[in-house]
Amino acid sequence: MATFLYKLGRLAFRRRRYVALIWVALLALAGVGAASASTATSSSFSIPGTEAQKAFDLLEQRFPAASADGATARVVFKAPEHEKVTDAANKAEVNKITRELKAGSDQIASVVDPYEGDAVSKDGSTAYISVTYKVNSMELTDATRDALEDAGETAQQSGMTVEIGGDALQVMPETGATEVIGVAIAAVVLVVTFGSLIAAGLPLLTALIGVGIGVSTITALANVLDLGNTTSTLAMMIGLAVGIDYALFIVSRYRAELAEGREREEAAGRAVGTAGSAVVFAGLTVVIALVGLAVVNIPMLSKMGFAAAGTVAIAVLIALTLVPALLGFAGKRVLGRKARKAAEAENRPEAKPNMGTRWARFVLRKPVWVLLVGVLGLGAIAVPAASLEMGLPDDGSQPTSTTQRRAYDLLSDGFGPGFNGPLLVVVDTEGSADGKAAAKQVGDEIADMKGVVAVTPATFNKAGDAAMITVVPKDRPSSVETENVVHAIRDAGKDIKSDTGAEVLVTGSTAMNIDFSQKMNDALLPYLALVVGLAFLLLMVVFRSVLVPLKAALGFLLSVVAALGAVVAVFQWGWLASLFGVEQTGPIMSMMPIFMVGVVFGLAMDYEVFLVTRMREAYVHGEKPGQAIVTGFNHGARVVTAAAVIMMAVFSGFIGSSESMIKMIGFSLAIAVFFDAFVVRMAIVPAVLALLGKRAWWLPRWLDRALPNVDVEGEGLRKDLDEPSAGDSGPDAGGERELVRV
Repeated sequence: MATFLYKLGRLAFRRRRYVALIWVALLALAGVGAASASTATSSSFSIPGTEAQKAFDLLEQRFPAASADGATARVVFKAPEHEKVTDAANKAEVNKITRELKAGSDQIASVVDPYEGDAVSKDGSTAYISVTYKVNSMELTDATRDALEDAGETAQQSGMTVEIGGDALQVMPETGATEVIGVAIAAVVLVVTFGSLIAAGLPLLTALIGVGIGVSTITALANVLDLGNTTSTLAMMIGLAVGIDYALFIVSRYRAELAEGREREEAAGRAVGTAGSAVVFAGLTVVIALVGLAVVNIPMLSKMGFAAAGTVAIAVLIALTLVPALLGFAGKRVLGRKARKAAEAENRPEAKPNMGTRWARFVLRKPVWVLLVGVLGLGAIAVPAASLEMGLPDDGSQPTSTTQRRAYDLLSDGFGPGFNGPLLVVVDTEGSADGKAAAKQVGDEIADMKGVVAVTPATFNKAGDAAMITVVPKDRPSSVETENVVHAIRDAGKDIKSDTGAEVLVTGSTAMNIDFSQKMNDALLPYLALVVGLAFLLLMVVFRSVLVPLKAALGFLLSVVAALGAVVAVFQWGWLASLFGVEQTGPIMSMMPIFMVGVVFGLAMDYEVFLVTRMREAYVHGEKPGQAIVTGFNHGARVVTAAAVIMMAVFSGFIGSSESMIKMIGFSLAIAVFFDAFVVRMAIVPAVLALLGKRAWWLPRWLDRALPNVDVEGEGLRKDLDEPSAGDSGPDAGGERELVRV
């Protein structure tokens, strides 16, 4: 692989104008496609194989007019102090708004008058109009949304407090200025690392081009592939981070080759042939982990994984082709002024021990203490993960500045928290001798259950073979008590089916969230086994060792669990919540553990490859195990540190998002990168290797013969390019020029 990439790097360098033109053309093509694509008409959320989805599908078949997948809105009114919404003036205003809503758009399926639909609170202070649309929220026209907002503004002029909840006003999440700050921090880190604006600008430029192509392609295909709002945001988050990192490694390697006196084209070829091999491997691990999310069998999560994986693949291709092409344009200006002067004078001062070298020597002196502090520290941070509660965010997790959150709070105050997440019970009476009696039995049993405050009479469809019952729980949608109500209804439904033949199914957003969380729980261990098993096999191929991959996999698990503990502490327990803009604590997003495993696995393998392969190469070339660790840190610590800080900065930029899911993912990935790069890879890994000594690199002979040789370190390339004597003596004896990292 290294030889092929070497030739590719030289070709891209020589034909740099054509290569740059091709990538610019692809960016323009993707941009035109995104600009001309119609707005995504669907963002459906389905969970195949769950009861909530089965009930939802039954509703669409038996109650087509009910618009089961249509957008909903609740216009909530609260009367001024000492007044009631039933007072003549207030009632007249509410009725007026009801009429305006009915006539406001042809996309409306139904508007329920609060005075006729029992939607007035017992104390008379609060009422709400329920609005159902024929299409989902992504298909609503601007005119329809404007009519809904105008109705609320008109009502406020009467003196009442009016807020609008539901998904009808759902918009794209805002990330704010912090995202730009993240990129700015990345730029500063690159300038400090390279000491050259040209060298610092290259990774940023190529990463932005890659993300531009990826996100524009996702936007262009959003309508065709039914991609949700957060898909492009997550692809941008991951693509930007790995795009900067991969280009960083190639540029660093190129600078090292120039410093060794190589010609520019040869330096570009060797940079792509060596560092590029590691980029391919690291990118492959990220892609496999993201694509592996498809095993969960939840379409939304699969599409997010595929989209992000596509953006990562583009980042790898850009690093291997566009980066060497741009290096051709930049010339020796990628070196800092001091480095250029030293190169021109052929003056190579003796290298002083850098921070990485000093740190590695400290770890070698105190390996047991470093290992204990690292493991116990991450273990303590991981403790909150034992209290993990999973769910999906609702309007209660929105910022208090949004009308959806204020409407949520008004409903909770006026009617009780459960009104924000009513359960929809569907009774399939097709196999029942007396459908009406069966439906009545269902309603009566649910009404007697603990945690239920209201049950509406059964509403049958025209054919009379299915009925809908709305159940209002006592507690908020994301509470454990509401989850218990759902399970209690389902348990009772089994007995009712055996008695009457009628099938009882529970759906609605709350039940859908519960089923989603359960499915994610069930899939977590198999997915974790898949990813960790894959990590072990891949690293065994790269490092030709059994214990090093085992150590890497265990370290990866430790960093993931610690990051999950930090997420629970902030977003569930509320520790430092105000610092991160978390206004409402609650369950952790159901997909978070699996998503973290997938993404952090790929990122962890990045640092493992770029740091440890240098140690192995030094050991293979005759250095003692301890010295090999020092050599690896001498060449790799600075670049890995810069890469980790850049990733943390990019991910942290998304913590400022108004969307709780994006905020949580940004925080979790930033803290996971911190733990994995600086605690696991920089402290625990060298400590374990120091304690293992030569045993770290042991591999049974039969396994060595069976494993393929992927040549990630570029050993085959070195033998092809260097004279035999150069491989045995001189500055290359330690494999300095064949490093995968610099």
